[in-house]
Amino acid sequence: MNLLTLFTERVSTLPADIEPLELALSWDIRQKSRFRAILATGQEIGVNLPRVGALRSGSVLVSSHEPVRYLRILAAPQPLAKVTAQQPFDLLKASYHLGNRHVPLMLTPDALYLEPDHVLEDMLRGLGLTVAHVNQPFEPEQGAYHQHEHRLKPFKPL
Repeated sequence: MNLLTLFTERVSTLPADIEPLELALSWDIRQKSRFRAILATGQEIGVNLPRVGALRSGSVLVSSHEPVRYLRILAAPQPLAKVTAQQPFDLLKASYHLGNRHVPLMLTPDALYLEPDHVLEDMLRGLGLTVAHVNQPFEPEQGAYHQHEHRLKPFKPL
């Protein structure tokens, strides 16, 4: 019987002598704390993590049982809308409008990337921006409070 390898913990470093398993996931899946997936080898694995934030490309997970296994998460290529502009200020304006809608964005010096959404894409074109569809890994900006998430304390009723 083939037991499911379950990964339950994030680690900050990978031991030097370890060659980890690898798994490429879309942004939507990397935001989940619990999921099942199938590796390129065909092996099914499970992930059951505390809710501490999304998995970033390069995150390393460790299994909960012997033999201990390590899993490196990668950002899988996925369909994205690439937004470009003639003037840099137009990209800044687009970021403002998308940020007001809490849209996850990946920022580069020359473009914004977001998950495809025809309503948002029409709005951006209306602002004079160019929208093209591409397929590449998506690593949106982390929120301003991301670095403080681990400090949040659970609610205790009075």
